[in-house]
Amino acid sequence: MKNQKNNDSETQENTENISSEKNNKTKEKDIKNDTKNNPSENINEEFENIDDELEELKKENKKLKEDFLRAYADAENTKRRCTQEIEKNNKYAISSFAKNLLSVADNLDRALKSIPEDKKDDCEHLKNLLTGVELTNNELMKVFDKFGIKKMEVINTKFDPNFHQVIQEVEDKTKPAGTIISELQTGYMINDRILREAMVIVTKGGK
Repeated sequence: MKNQKNNDSETQENTENISSEKNNKTKEKDIKNDTKNNPSENINEEFENIDDELEELKKENKKLKEDFLRAYADAENTKRRCTQEIEKNNKYAISSFAKNLLSVADNLDRALKSIPEDKKDDCEHLKNLLTGVELTNNELMKVFDKFGIKKMEVINTKFDPNFHQVIQEVEDKTKPAGTIISELQTGYMINDRILREAMVIVTKGGK
């Protein structure tokens, strides 16, 4: 009888252990199922990570865009400066050469002015020579004009120290002081720059 009781006790204990193990497994399975069926916490963490990464990517993209726009602006400015420099060099590259040609223009002009009007038709040879000098002078002026070189028109204009050099002052009460009444050497411009000052005579008194 005693043995029977012991056996029954052991059987009950085993049954309880088996039942406990089943309950534990059931709980573990339920926990796994809960985790599997309710992954909200994991998803929230993943979304937070994605949001952080997206924000970083936006910042990086904004910086790259700003860097690109800055580099593009610098490149455009450099291109514009180079274009302006090339244009300026093209416009004024011949300045030194043109200055040397001014003496040729001066000599041709003097030759034309050296012959009085009433003597130009006296001699056929002189007339032909004068015609040749005039044609040469006209061709030179055409070349000057092609490269933006022009004579200054100074007679009866106001003296300007930026463009004129005073050689002499004379009394002339009929004109305002500083009026240019005579030109001793022709002044020239190349485009919008002065190539050579005009040497002039101006009035020092008057109205």
